[in-house]
Formats: sequence, structure tokens, C-alpha cells
Amino acid sequence: MAQAFPQCQFTAVEPAPAMLDICRQKAEENGIASRCTFHEGFLDSLPASDPFDAATCLLVSQFFKAADERSHFFSQIAQRLCPGGILVSSDLVLGLSPSVHQSLFEVWLRMLGGSGWGEEDIEKVRAAWRLHITALTPSEIEAIIAAGGFDTPVLFFQTLFIHAWFSKRKLPG
Repeated sequence: MAQAFPQCQFTAVEPAPAMLDICRQKAEENGIASRCTFHEGFLDSLPASDPFDAATCLLVSQFFKAADERSHFFSQIAQRLCPGGILVSSDLVLGLSPSVHQSLFEVWLRMLGGSGWGEEDIEKVRAAWRLHITALTPSEIEAIIAAGGFDTPVLFFQTLFIHAWFSKRKLPG
């Protein structure tokens, strides 16, 4: 994005220090670190600033267990965007039915194995889905994003369980 938008500044918000360090290293390697602010923490600890024009939220909200927590998360993003600001969000979603979901999940795990993941790592993925991820249907996620202060999200990408949407922050009034 930094190459496509050379006039833009970026703020990375990440609670995991190791992930933020990787982000900082990649920004330095690509010569864009001077255009970046790196914030270790969550949205609610990000200092107040001018509204942002856009935000990305990639494979994050599925870690919120309750729908109201997830909606509050999207509301926090909306509050930091200018009216009409763009959100690009992706999440892990449920399959169309329990049997379809289970079939796709097994295909996904085999795909991970075929791409070099070890059996131990694949089992960690299986456990993470049980313990840490709240996958919902695409329509449920769309409703939660909209309830957070956005226009109806538009699905623009999907592969197995990953779906991605874009949406604009609702205009006042």
C-alpha cells in the first residue's frame, strides 16, 4: 500500500511485540519506516489523532468471542475514520453448513500440510479454531461491521474460510 500511495502516512496497531517488530523490519527494508507510526497495543490505547482516511483489519475480529465485543471493535475503527473513510476487513468464516464447514476445514488442513506445515503446527491450527476463533457466517460478520458504523460491507474476496470486505464509514445524518 505504501508503494501505491506514496503521499500517505501509516499507523500500525499491534498488541504483540514480535509481530510489530516484524512490521517495523519490513517497513525499514522497504524504505517506508519514516512514513509509519508503530503502536504496540490495542485501538483503545492508540493516542487521539486526526481522522484516518482508511483502515485495514485483516484476520483480527474472529478473535472476539462475543458479537457485542466485535461490534465495539468495528465501532472503535469507525470512530477513528473520517466520514466516508474506507475499511478493508477480512475474517475467517464458517462454511455454509456444519458438514460443508468440516469438509472445507479438512481440505484446508491438508493444504497446509501440502505447503510444508508440520503435523504439530496443523494440530495447533485445529486447536486454535476450537479455543480462540469465533467464526461466523459471512452475513453475520457483515451485520456486525455495519452495526459498528459502516455502510453495508461489500464482499470482494474469498478463499476457503477467508472472506474480505470493503465498506465506508457511514456519513453523519
